[in-house]
Amino acid sequence: MDVAIIGGTGAEGFGLTLRLARAGHHVTIGSRDAGRAATKATEAIATLGPDVQVDGAENRAAAAAAPVVIVTVPFQGAAAIYESLAPAITPETVVCDCTSPLMASVGGRASHALHPWHGSAAEFVRTLLPHGTRLVAAFHTVSAGVLGALDKPVDSDTFVMGDDAEAKRIIGTLADDIDGMRWVDLGGLQMARIAEQMTPLLISVNARYKLRDSGFRMTGRDPWGAPG
Repeated sequence: MDVAIIGGTGAEGFGLTLRLARAGHHVTIGSRDAGRAATKATEAIATLGPDVQVDGAENRAAAAAAPVVIVTVPFQGAAAIYESLAPAITPETVVCDCTSPLMASVGGRASHALHPWHGSAAEFVRTLLPHGTRLVAAFHTVSAGVLGALDKPVDSDTFVMGDDAEAKRIIGTLADDIDGMRWVDLGGLQMARIAEQMTPLLISVNARYKLRDSGFRMTGRDPWGAPG
């Protein structure tokens, strides 16, 4: 599958790039600087080997060229990024928002949460995209360090939320392609109000226990089968 990762030059986005490219997907790293995106693409190929498909482009060009767009940017930059992407989003595009609203975006602690007026970051960015955009929220509770540790499977589930069932399945299938990861369907996009707040919880746990790899698993998940 062709996937654009906006913010793919950052730690989380680059970790997702490595994991998805290694799983056989064609990943385009998006950045405000096309040259920086190309440099990170070269780094990904050097890490994974010449057979993977990774390239780089300016954000809007990356989004326009892919049916799935994953956005991994800090909350403080989300509005500007989404407004720039909006013209490239078609009715068929599946957009996955990974934003967690943290107090760090306004000078506070990353272990403290912000509470957007819209209810969640995902519901806020929905207002910046064309009406009817197939928006999904996911990957909030999987750390960049875990994604980048390619010698280990990802010992974590990801919670997926959205109002378009097929769009959720598309993002969930990508998550299932990452070694060790499973996806859990939490329901509609409003459930991002809960899932996004779990990010500062993990940051706090990591800090207190001097960890980098805490995550969440849903016990009893295996017998459920694929989300409905």
